[in-house]
Amino acid sequence: MSFRERLNVYIYEKSVKLIYIDPPYNTGNAFEHYDDGIEHSIWLSMMKKRLELLQKLLSEDGFIFVQIDNYEMPYLKVLMDEVFGRSNFINDIIWKRKGGSVNPTNKLNNMTDYILWYAKSSAAEIYPVYTMDDEETQKYINKRFNKIDENGRRYRLSPIISPTYSKSLVYEYKGYKSPPNGWSLSLEKMKKFEEEGRLYFPENKNQRIQRKQFLDEYKGRPIGNLWTDINVINPMSTERLNFVGQKPEMLIARVLELGSKEGDLILDSFLGTGTTMDVAHKMKRKWIGIEMGNQCYDFCQKRINNTIDGEKTGVAEKYGWQGGGGYKFYELAEPLLVKNKVLPVYQINPSYTWDMVCEAICKIEGFTYEPYGEFQGHSSENRFIHITEEFVNTKYVMSIMKNLGDKQSLLIYCKKNQADMILPENVEVKKIPKDLLDKCNFESEVQE
Repeated sequence: MSFRERLNVYIYEKSVKLIYIDPPYNTGNAFEHYDDGIEHSIWLSMMKKRLELLQKLLSEDGFIFVQIDNYEMPYLKVLMDEVFGRSNFINDIIWKRKGGSVNPTNKLNNMTDYILWYAKSSAAEIYPVYTMDDEETQKYINKRFNKIDENGRRYRLSPIISPTYSKSLVYEYKGYKSPPNGWSLSLEKMKKFEEEGRLYFPENKNQRIQRKQFLDEYKGRPIGNLWTDINVINPMSTERLNFVGQKPEMLIARVLELGSKEGDLILDSFLGTGTTMDVAHKMKRKWIGIEMGNQCYDFCQKRINNTIDGEKTGVAEKYGWQGGGGYKFYELAEPLLVKNKVLPVYQINPSYTWDMVCEAICKIEGFTYEPYGEFQGHSSENRFIHITEEFVNTKYVMSIMKNLGDKQSLLIYCKKNQADMILPENVEVKKIPKDLLDKCNFESEVQE
């Protein structure tokens, strides 16, 4: 099947909350698992067709994240502006993926990857993410959280002064006079904070009471678009697999935290080693992963099986993963349509039986394949599909319509039909393979 078929078979349009893809970077490097050096215009054309389809699959409040390096990032940004709209661009995230150990002589060492982040529409909601691990946050913690209470808890002092005047907040507390605008805490809350040990009372009562902010309750600082706190996978890590370009689970987890919550549907159509599905599973998201190469068996399937069995690698500890869950594994068929070896036309793949053709057309058109009488399937109680190799004319259509009830409609697929037929409003006729081309084939993916 083509890329479009692989997605359409099991995914409804506007059903995916978040898409993350890490496509081949087109660097010209010979990677074992990917053709990562195709001609530039072909690469862009390949990406455009995939992005257009992925855009349709996103829910109105959905996001897409595409990871790329500096070689193709400027071109991909323009392309994504076209597909998703410039107004839906959110950020270019820069991930520092390695240190400066390699020092080329003809240019500066490239230490970063980019992640282009777009929303489907203005309905998309970003969830705040905080970090404790980046260098600036650690400097802030060491400088500000410089006090320790009687229980050994580190804390910093924070003023509790109201920015605007409020009469109800102006009161004396234990001999400490109110600031001119009042405290930022009501009297009731001030008492509660004292009971919980969250207040600092200076010896000099001319000074002000302050609040204790404890380090063990500090969420960290809101992340920006420069991510320096997520390291590449250590060579000795149990997370590491023998796969060039494998991304750390912490990187994918942060992406999923930004744009999704438990129960949301995540999609990765360049699954690689299965990092996205593995992290989504541990974070209690639903997921769909698509991979064409043998790594689907060598890495993805083994990896998710181990996770379900409770293996604690990557982000398992952070999200309290204990194992469990399940998945469905589908192996997809050869392309439905192939190029004729002599004529410049497409035809049904000779390896398909007629039953396989009918089932494939049902799935492409969104019908449930369930042969019964004259019909091969249905999409609802009132819409049916009939697929035939017979010549279809008005008389043929009327004979099939006899099996329809009131307010029911019919889609007919055939190889040949009478020209200029006058059809009832509830009947539509499509031709094989002409009306399947746009639905299931990309030029670069048709079997030669």
